[in-house]
Amino acid sequence: MQPLIALVDCNSFYVSCECVFRPDLWEKPVGVLSNNDGCFVARNKALKSLGVKMGVPLFQVADLVKKHDVQLFSSNYPLYADMSSRVMSLLETFSPRTEIYSIDEAFLDVTGICQPDSIGYGLSIKHSIQKNTGIPVCVGLGPTKTLAKLANFAAKKWPQTGGVLDLSDPVRRDKLMRLVPAGEVWGIGSRTAAKLNQIGINTVWDLAIQPVEPIQKQFNIVVARTLMELNGIPCLKLEEIAPDKQQIVCSRSFSRRLTEFSEVSEALAEYCSRAAEKLRYQHSVTGCITIFIRTSPFNPKEPQYQRAASIKLASATQDTRAIIATASRMLKEIFKAGYGYQKCGVQLSHIQPESSPGQLELFEFADTGLPAENRPLMKAVDQINRRFPKAISVAATGFDKTWKAKAERISPRYTTDWRELVGVKCG
Repeated sequence: MQPLIALVDCNSFYVSCECVFRPDLWEKPVGVLSNNDGCFVARNKALKSLGVKMGVPLFQVADLVKKHDVQLFSSNYPLYADMSSRVMSLLETFSPRTEIYSIDEAFLDVTGICQPDSIGYGLSIKHSIQKNTGIPVCVGLGPTKTLAKLANFAAKKWPQTGGVLDLSDPVRRDKLMRLVPAGEVWGIGSRTAAKLNQIGINTVWDLAIQPVEPIQKQFNIVVARTLMELNGIPCLKLEEIAPDKQQIVCSRSFSRRLTEFSEVSEALAEYCSRAAEKLRYQHSVTGCITIFIRTSPFNPKEPQYQRAASIKLASATQDTRAIIATASRMLKEIFKAGYGYQKCGVQLSHIQPESSPGQLELFEFADTGLPAENRPLMKAVDQINRRFPKAISVAATGFDKTWKAKAERISPRYTTDWRELVGVKCG
């Protein structure tokens, strides 16, 4: 039996989450802004039609936003995470094997489940998600994950598909491939697409008909696997258990320019604390810490400065205190007075399972000045914070939090806070 993979992708997910509780906005231009209300991270179809691009700073399109009465929201991640959980729980009822690929999309193995009416099964998925969560989705089906992705792209682009498309039929597949640029294929980045264009490969069909070996030699194994997947040969397995992250990054823009070392240090400590929580959540330790600070690149009239520092730890850790202490030491080396800092952040890398044996050091007696690793303490802190959010902050160093990112347009936490539930008035 030919394999059949479905990719279910939520339409403009962040915006859809907002519109579920504000149905008056479904047909109006709506956008969701990044942390600090700086840039667009989600746009609905109406806003895209006005020419607003992903990632564009709000101030650059302020006049357009005012002219067209664009509705704006600050990112409400608790709401989005909860709505995502509801969508994914529903999807798992349609397939015994599901891979949650991101917050708004998942792969389903529907082999032998939906034949002979795959389109009807896809429509059932679409209608179920819409009815039970209010979130609109599109469904792409194909014998491989790459073809399912391509089918989903077409289902979103061409309304006549009804939001569901199956590319199992080679004739329909070839017809679509001749219409879609090679750069739209999952796994083909902009640089690779440009190189493909230079050798005359402009459409997906141009790529699919190439011999595998020359493509692998000229590009890499990733492009070669993509080519094979386009021809219906599965190369990418369904990952039912998400792999641990190999890098963890936590950074934010400030609500105002920071000039004092104490303020930047406090912000960096809070981001280190959040990164350490993520590290412990996946039961890992980090062997390398990198920090960065920078001024605003959007204001060339201000003095510009940016710097990063990195250090490899003698012993891998997951202790928030050790990570903060290390980051603070590096910050003292790269901080310069006289600048208005707009952003800072931390990256944890060289990540490995917490059960991995540590590297024995020749000079173990050397005093690093770091707090001793205390996993039971960190576990207790995490358990308390899960039960009582933000009850304990290992990073707390001051009371002035005016540097925190703005969220002036944030919507209520409709589904995660009893105090912010939607009120219904009956006439």
